[in-house]
Amino acid sequence: MKEKLAIFGGQKAFDEEVVRYNTMGPEEVLAAKQVVQSGVLSQYLGEWDPDFYGGPKVKEFEERWTDHFRVKHSIAVNSCTSGLMVAVGAIGIEPGDEVIVSPWTMAATATSVLVWNAIPVFADIEDETFNLDPVSIEQNITSYTKAIVVTNIFGHAARLNEIMLIARKYNLKVIEDNAQSPNALYHGKYTGTIADIGVFSLNYHKHIHTGEGGVCVTDNDELAERMQLIRNHAEAVVEGKGVSNLVNMIGFNFRMPEMEAAIGIEQLKKLLFFVDEKIELANVLTHGIKDLPGLRVPIVKEKCTHVYYAYPLIVDENKTGVSRDRIYEALLAEGMPALAKRFTVLHLLPMYQKKIAYGSKGFPWTAKFYDGSVSYEKGICPVSESMIDTRYMNIGISLFKFDKQKIQYIINAFKKVWDALHLLK
Repeated sequence: MKEKLAIFGGQKAFDEEVVRYNTMGPEEVLAAKQVVQSGVLSQYLGEWDPDFYGGPKVKEFEERWTDHFRVKHSIAVNSCTSGLMVAVGAIGIEPGDEVIVSPWTMAATATSVLVWNAIPVFADIEDETFNLDPVSIEQNITSYTKAIVVTNIFGHAARLNEIMLIARKYNLKVIEDNAQSPNALYHGKYTGTIADIGVFSLNYHKHIHTGEGGVCVTDNDELAERMQLIRNHAEAVVEGKGVSNLVNMIGFNFRMPEMEAAIGIEQLKKLLFFVDEKIELANVLTHGIKDLPGLRVPIVKEKCTHVYYAYPLIVDENKTGVSRDRIYEALLAEGMPALAKRFTVLHLLPMYQKKIAYGSKGFPWTAKFYDGSVSYEKGICPVSESMIDTRYMNIGISLFKFDKQKIQYIINAFKKVWDALHLLK
């Protein structure tokens, strides 16, 4: 006799405690302690001076990041959000320019465009990896388009070669939001290193972290200098440094302190281990549930690796005969940890629906410097919208400390629910 589903009063398939993933160890504790004992918690000056670039730990962290990811320049910042703002400003975006972004990502990807009084334009995602669809990108290019911000979502690269070809065809800059995909490979290169600028996250629930933090990378000397300036009070530095291009030289305080940099040095040493661990666990999970009818496990494209910030799933109601929402409820009842079905579709947020950002009069969309016309109506990104409405679930592998035994409990929960799909109708 098959087990009774927990949603109907049966025993849970997953009834073990899981703890938050913690990448910190004695190495990070010692590194932080040494910074505190040094008395140098930060060493930036917001003027042209040897300390404009920060203290010794920040510089060491940037050098190690540069070596690891095989890039020419790394610029540490206090968050990935800051990094995206720095990157958009550095490429010379002007008020009224359009920048193509994904609707299927964290809100900061698009708001980093609005910060510079430019206009986010949402292209749709493709069905397989949930990344920007190159076809939709090209369909959304206008005479106002100046750049693309492409997110490598959940741990898998976008179709970067195709996107870069489109960018070169239309003379556009490209920024990779690589917050969720550190150490992922795309055709032999690290994601985040293929576009003009890549931005990484060191937020607490990423593969490695410094609490809050981020890193921008580029092989372009000029872009590197501009990002360093925007990070640290550009307007007060350009004269002393002899910078003549004043476009977007509005400075911020986006500086990473010494303690976070010291922790980042130790975390970077562990990145490969944590990524490989997630890949191994995800492969076990995929092997266990890939044959369940109507359930699509993550797709890994040829010449790519997936580093599984999240483990995205697609439910096909036509094959299961049961809605995604009902299956989700049944899995939650079985004790499934880190299971989610909601994801923000950005163009449907109130800010874009009402076109209210700066003040109450629709700025920058209504500004005289913008002559374009952009729509955020429901229906402009049908693939993204269908995901959130009826099809998508994920398991947040990055959130909790799983081992192979706990992955087996997850497999058991899925199999148990699928064996009783007829009872859920």
